[in-house]
Amino acid sequence: MRAGRKDEPLGNNPPYNTGAFRFELTFSPHHPLEPPCATLRTPIYHPSVDIEGHVCQPLTTHVHWEPTTRAVQVLQDLLLQLDSPDPQRVLRPDVARELQERPEEFRRRAEEHTRLHAEPRPDPHT
Repeated sequence: MRAGRKDEPLGNNPPYNTGAFRFELTFSPHHPLEPPCATLRTPIYHPSVDIEGHVCQPLTTHVHWEPTTRAVQVLQDLLLQLDSPDPQRVLRPDVARELQERPEEFRRRAEEHTRLHAEPRPDPHT
């Protein structure tokens, strides 16, 4: 079973706050005994998201998964992870190293990548 796609603005923190990112949750036929898989469909310059859009998200690994975990908790964890990169959750070591050693360069690249690939953020007042 697949969850519907959603254009989700990340939080209000740069460098991702200017765009909306499309992601997908895929649920196994064995859900809730197995965790869903979170995939970003919008390219993002982020240390915890690989080129294919896979996210380093502990909540969706078998080690941390509890069958009582709700989909909304997975989404909240995903948004928190994307909005505040964690150096312990790394799928792209080169980007993580840049974030730690040259944060201004990382922010510039991430903002440019967001400008080029993300969708416009929805107007919260409509």
